[in-house]
Amino acid sequence: MVQLLGLVLISFFTTSFLLIPFIDYLFILKNKQLKGSVRESVSADTPIHNLLLSGKDIAVPVGGGILLIGIITVLSTLAAFLLNLIKTELFILLFTLLSFGAIGFIDDVKKIFLNFSGKYKGLRSRYIFLYQIIFALISSLLLYFLLGFDNIFIPIFGNIILGWWYIPLAVFAIVSFSNAYNISDGLDGLSSGLLMICLFAFLVLAHSVFDVTLGIFVGIWIGALIAYLYFNVFPARIYLGDAGAYGFGAALAMVGLLTGKIIGLAVIGGVYVVIVVSSLLQIFFKRVVKKKLIPVAPIHMYFKYVGWEEPKIVTRFWLAGIIFAILGLWLAFMSH
Repeated sequence: MVQLLGLVLISFFTTSFLLIPFIDYLFILKNKQLKGSVRESVSADTPIHNLLLSGKDIAVPVGGGILLIGIITVLSTLAAFLLNLIKTELFILLFTLLSFGAIGFIDDVKKIFLNFSGKYKGLRSRYIFLYQIIFALISSLLLYFLLGFDNIFIPIFGNIILGWWYIPLAVFAIVSFSNAYNISDGLDGLSSGLLMICLFAFLVLAHSVFDVTLGIFVGIWIGALIAYLYFNVFPARIYLGDAGAYGFGAALAMVGLLTGKIIGLAVIGGVYVVIVVSSLLQIFFKRVVKKKLIPVAPIHMYFKYVGWEEPKIVTRFWLAGIIFAILGLWLAFMSH
């Protein structure tokens, strides 16, 4: 516990020390961009969404996830060698984080060096989804063959051996949470605050199963997030970007899978599930029913559309996240 708390503090101070000049550098690039012309969003099929987000990316730089992923990777690797952690488990965690982060890296670099307003549309969705499937499949195969994961725990029914079926289930969980996190990253502090709540819950689960490696990784991640969230809460000075959103969402799913509580993952991350379901229902109604279910999706953007203040939306979603985390822990500990 002493080592864990020490690493949380090291991660926090390291991120704080590096994040300030990083933000300043991004603002220097932004000021240079503002002297030129502003590129309007190329996504004309989401006018309300564009209007709600318009101008935010002009005033606030993106790319915080690039720095955070680098810090988490370096500190976790150093901890693995100094504390003799399980390297295979850490390798799978870092592979998931880095591979999914790489999907959004190119778009983030374009956002840093281009000036635009509204909902940015970069790499085509079909390619993003394809890369996600490929990387999630590799991560799931590593879980299955290197660590021997092939079962899930379901409250009341207990442990269920899935065999090969574990692989597609793991792929689904990783891809789903990667996209859910990205969709939720629209309001200042929303996605990162929810993530920190989830990680505290998984830190409890990691401690309950004596998984020191997972606990150390999550602790380092929490330390970096606390420092980042200081600059990301309303009014934000920096945004995570696609690299951080895809990478963090996938890594969160991997953390849940490594605890062996996939149902707990779905419940602890329940707010993310609600957010992504609201988007999926909107897509379904637009394509099948030929009209929108609500004026704008996902659900947190709808609350902003009807007039809720951004800090109020974020705070109430955090409170919902805390309840989901407690419920998920309760379900996970039903096996004890």
